[in-house]
Amino acid sequence: MMISTRGRYAIRIMIELAEKNSSEYIRLKDLSESQNISLKYLESITASLSKKGLIDATHGKGGGYKLNRPPEDYKVGDILRATEGSLAPVACLECDAKPCERAAECRTLPMWEKFNTLINNFFDGITIADLMKNKTESGYFGAAL
Repeated sequence: MMISTRGRYAIRIMIELAEKNSSEYIRLKDLSESQNISLKYLESITASLSKKGLIDATHGKGGGYKLNRPPEDYKVGDILRATEGSLAPVACLECDAKPCERAAECRTLPMWEKFNTLINNFFDGITIADLMKNKTESGYFGAAL
């Protein structure tokens, strides 16, 4: 599993929106400039986040994007699943995967299931508020391992 720029940028955008923590909407152009992300790519990312209900969007004069919940209510796992899809390390563990005909005799399935649980628990254990604190590996993230 590799997290794409789409997922990484989405997390950066969410942190910036949280740091602005304003009742006003942040313009896409401002996010694009501050994050050094092309407007077109940013539109795609924010559309995914908005569609999944992670951010509010409004168009026209005074339009833009903002969080609709406090930063501590946003799990990194939810943001990644909104932009990346499943975080499953193998196809047979995808949410919409067909049941594998070899699952009953698969010797590696328990390993992949445990790894999948570790991945999801790790990302679901980190919030945007945690990332705003700028903890290092010896802090929050070291304890999560």
